[in-house]
Amino acid sequence: MLLAFAVGVRTGVHRVVDVAWGLGFAAVAVATYAMSGGGGGRGLLLTALTVVWGLRLAAHIAWRGRGRGEDPRYERMLARAPGNRNLYALRMVYLLQAALVWLVSLPVQAGSYVVGGAGWPVGLAVAGSALWLCGIVFEAVGDHQLARFTADPANRGRIMDRGLWSWTRHPNYFGDFCVWWGLFLVACGSAQAAAVSLVSPLVMSYLLVAGSGKRLLERHMAERPGYADYRARTSGFLPWPPGRGRAPGRDGGAPGRGPGSGRAGMG
Repeated sequence: MLLAFAVGVRTGVHRVVDVAWGLGFAAVAVATYAMSGGGGGRGLLLTALTVVWGLRLAAHIAWRGRGRGEDPRYERMLARAPGNRNLYALRMVYLLQAALVWLVSLPVQAGSYVVGGAGWPVGLAVAGSALWLCGIVFEAVGDHQLARFTADPANRGRIMDRGLWSWTRHPNYFGDFCVWWGLFLVACGSAQAAAVSLVSPLVMSYLLVAGSGKRLLERHMAERPGYADYRARTSGFLPWPPGRGRAPGRDGGAPGRGPGSGRAGMG
């Protein structure tokens, strides 16, 4: 994050922190694997899953933001900065996200220090890996569908309500949700690791649903033409078949990204 801060100061664009978010998790995973002496099969699995997720997310955000100026979210935040804007960004953006990367990555850290063996609950590892796969598919497919939609000039100003975006208003946030609950299950090789790691998916779920993810993004989108109708017919978080109305409890029905990356279904 300090390296990202240096780049942000040099370029005058602090949106680089969104790229550093995914890279930070990959760095924590690799460093933990090395420091734990390998951590056995579980450590290798946790490292691989985290690195794949982090690099994909970082690459997508970097590609999406190429050639653009500052993110409006950071523009608004820094416009209210008391004193030096860069020092304010360091405190309120980079160091805050660094702390969240450490906290959310606890399953990767704790799980790597639990030695796998005859007692390793392989069923949890399989279930966790399957949930992780579901999550990264939702993220990758949702991001790809949105990128194709926004690239078409005919869709400018329209709401993306196709593909996965017709099942949930936030397939990418739902994907993050699945990824981190999946990593938690993989890490549960002992009661101690489970107890230490549980805070991670809970915090990530809160951030995605009630923190800087879904809640702030929908507040930003609320006044867009057609969004109220889209909101009325599409599940708020958990996927639900399109055209059948919203299921009870599906509007934000997760427990109460990291910081949201602003991926919204708008052309």
